[in-house]
Amino acid sequence: MRFTWRTAVVVAASGIGATALWIGYTRWRERPDAHVDVYDGFEGRQLSRLWETSRFEPGAVTIDSQTVRAGHGAARVVLTPGAIFEKGIKGSKDSERAELLEAPRLVAREGRLYEYQFSQFLPAGFPIVPVRLVLAQWKQDCRGHEPCSDDSPVVALRYIGGKLSITRQNGRHQVDLFAREIDLRGQWSDYRFVIRFSLGTSGLVQAWRNGEQVVDYHGPTAYEENEQTGYNRPSVFYFKMGLYRDLMSEPMTIYLDEYRKRELPDAR
Repeated sequence: MRFTWRTAVVVAASGIGATALWIGYTRWRERPDAHVDVYDGFEGRQLSRLWETSRFEPGAVTIDSQTVRAGHGAARVVLTPGAIFEKGIKGSKDSERAELLEAPRLVAREGRLYEYQFSQFLPAGFPIVPVRLVLAQWKQDCRGHEPCSDDSPVVALRYIGGKLSITRQNGRHQVDLFAREIDLRGQWSDYRFVIRFSLGTSGLVQAWRNGEQVVDYHGPTAYEENEQTGYNRPSVFYFKMGLYRDLMSEPMTIYLDEYRKRELPDAR
């Protein structure tokens, strides 16, 4: 089955390995791009330089030419049991993942306004399970400090037991900004997020799915930044999409396409 939407821009492929990119992530955390405006239609033979590869095993992400949202390619992400295993700490459950992590130079800076767009497709046989499953997430970078090393994402797109939700967390408790029972399988979902990460009232999360606005939140969108929490001030925030879940015995597959990120004029 082939899906088309509109012509996509070809993005150059990159063969940079996970180790080199992770070193680059550490270096770029101090100097993200002054202005971000990028697009990836996954049209190359390999992933473009917009992504680093430490969050999935070799072979877990391929470029597919059959199930696409636009153009001639989409990223096919396959999560197999035990892949990129991470042991839970502080009482949290063990996890496994296959995610695309944005390149370090693209991280969002506190207080600035960003727009994210991406499309996702779950195959007809995708398992509907009542366990933690994150399809996209925005994390505050704690640079490996112990107090914040297991904090939940500030904003996340989750799909648990057939319920799609968008959550916010900047403390002990997670809050649903949106939750709805939806069967996502067999169809493309187009998402758009406008986000400003901030400790105060200037924080913002607006979200659309398939053109329908489902979130309009104004308020804190960052964890406190001090020695006790482990976060530096000002903070930076990074984006991931794909599959992140509690341990399961079943594999999962997701398709990703039409990714865009840009910094917006700060007029809202």
